Amino acid sequence: MCVHDLHATVLHLFGLNHEQHTFRYAGRDMRLTDVKGVVRKGIVA
Repeated sequence: MCVHDLHATVLHLFGLNHEQHTFRYAGRDMRLTDVKGVVRKGIVA
């Protein structure tokens, strides 16, 4: 598990979809969890 997975899981617990929240930086659309974040359901259970 990496930090991107942890961020995606925390955002999921807050009720946010980490794939929908993007921002523009240096002419590129970026997500809060970059392209690697995966919600880890085993941590939540």
